[in-house]
Amino acid sequence: MALDTGLVEWVREALAPIGTVTMRRMMGGATLYCDGTVFAILAFDELWFKADAESDAAWDAAGADRFTYDAKGRTIVMNYRRAPADAYDDADTLREWSVLAIGAGRRAPPRKARKKD
Repeated sequence: MALDTGLVEWVREALAPIGTVTMRRMMGGATLYCDGTVFAILAFDELWFKADAESDAAWDAAGADRFTYDAKGRTIVMNYRRAPADAYDDADTLREWSVLAIGAGRRAPPRKARKKD
């Protein structure tokens, strides 16, 4: 699956007023950062925003599905929510949801370093 670089550029341009968006590729998708804070992923040609217990009510009210995938016979649920449809063509809407996601990213506990074998 190829990464939709047009979507990455749209996010970068739309979020320029609030920060610098960078990305790191991962398994056919990408992790998006705003000024170093993880706030979204691109997977399956869709934008998924970081969420947490504090922001879940807003995502639920918007009907934003949770990001899930199947691995080794079980369903994995991650703290990311599908971007509302209007975020793909309205920069103000994209920024509003991004600010919510950036907040969730800032509240997330730091990741533990992986042990090297």
